[in-house]
Amino acid sequence: MLFRCILALAGGVVLSTGFAPVGFAPALPIGVAALVLSVRGTRARSAWLPAWLFGLAFFAALLWWLRAVGSDAWAALSVVQSVYFIPLGLLLSAVSRLRWWPWWCACAWVSIETLRGAWPFGGLTWGRLSFATVDTAWASGLPWFGMTGVSLLIALTGSTVAWAVATRLRRPVVAVVAATALGALTWLPVAAPYDVSGGRSLAVAAVQADVPGDGTDVLAHHREITRAFADATVDLADAGEPVDLVVWSENSTAVDPFTDAEARGEITRASAAIDEPILVGGMVDSSRPKEILNQGIVWQPGLGGGDRYTKRHPVPYGEYIPYRGSLIPDTYGQLALIPRDMARGTSLEPLRVAGALVADAICFDVSYDDAIHGQVANGGQLVTVQTSNAMFINTAQIDQQFEISRLRAIETGRYVVVAAINGVSGIIAPDGEVVESADPRTRAVVRGDVVLHDDLTPAVVLGPWTGRVVVGLTLGSIAFITLTYRRRRRHNALRPVAHDRVIEPSATAHT
Repeated sequence: MLFRCILALAGGVVLSTGFAPVGFAPALPIGVAALVLSVRGTRARSAWLPAWLFGLAFFAALLWWLRAVGSDAWAALSVVQSVYFIPLGLLLSAVSRLRWWPWWCACAWVSIETLRGAWPFGGLTWGRLSFATVDTAWASGLPWFGMTGVSLLIALTGSTVAWAVATRLRRPVVAVVAATALGALTWLPVAAPYDVSGGRSLAVAAVQADVPGDGTDVLAHHREITRAFADATVDLADAGEPVDLVVWSENSTAVDPFTDAEARGEITRASAAIDEPILVGGMVDSSRPKEILNQGIVWQPGLGGGDRYTKRHPVPYGEYIPYRGSLIPDTYGQLALIPRDMARGTSLEPLRVAGALVADAICFDVSYDDAIHGQVANGGQLVTVQTSNAMFINTAQIDQQFEISRLRAIETGRYVVVAAINGVSGIIAPDGEVVESADPRTRAVVRGDVVLHDDLTPAVVLGPWTGRVVVGLTLGSIAFITLTYRRRRRHNALRPVAHDRVIEPSATAHT
């Protein structure tokens, strides 16, 4: 068991190196293989330990950037996320006894990944295998298979590696067939990439205002930040470069522009100068006094606020406190900085702006399928990502999130415009190429022409169904294992028991 635990710990660290800032893609299947091998052949009462240690090592390394919030937050979230690997370990231990067990192991991995990204409080998608595939062959499969399908392919590759190690390639024909099939699924999308048909073009600009000081404290400088966004937009207008849409970041105004005269004045000044709509990221007061809305607001010149998108996935214990006052005191640590809960948005209608339909995502929304898939399926022709990330500016978080934005461009077949308050801002083509970008911690305007697209990739059409099917298959495999186990127990209970014949001593036997 000691060796299994060491293998699991090492495997978790190796898996984390597949993500930014290291980005060593082969680490993904190697990490999966390490976990499968560490639990295969164990009983359920033993499999949980190496699986949990794997998850703990993986998330402690992956979420190292969360120490910018506090070591307690980093440790707590790492432990909570590692708990999901306990049922994964039990599943892997059980299904690895089935025929074609590499397939069932891959299904088990993706099932837990799907559960982790949905529950509780909307889940946490960070750490999906597919999120580490930028600039790899796997990324070409995103428009066909989606994030879930690509995670399944990587998990299957890893579990097949585990099979090869466990069997020492005693079945070379099967190994060749498996390698050929996996190679085809991986490389065919590279040879025949998804063809995105073009439409009309739109000139867009993403403004990066930067945060004064060390770049982490938005609230302390929110007036200066809003003024900086306005100044940069006015400078863009003075430069005479035509644009159809200007995108500001999340928290470009940290106060409600509909009620705060100063913030509204700065936005109006910029809007009048550029004479084109601005997609503003603002904190808007809710009709409920204890709630606030994080919104993308289409600000029309001469008209003011128009269409709005409300963030669908606010961060629990970061932007709102679940079960406020009942689980953790409101005054604990930095929770005291959250006097109002950020309400969850529900609409999946794209924004109407500059004659186009724009699918907006605010910060961590970009890591959830429903926020972008839903708006694109409803007609979104362009994707915008408004993000702050100021607290994490000196960490790997901004790189990890920007890579997810690039992957969303590939998956949806859309241009993606990222406006970050102090980095990384950029324009991303549908093939994931970064067309334009601004260096972090600089005040800059990123401008370029984007093409609007109307066709839907298979990934968007399938939506959540890939994950649902995989979860259903996993539940079916567990039901099969359970029924088989009960049938064997019943069979053994009904089998006649052979008794040893006892020879009674003769009455005449001599002692």
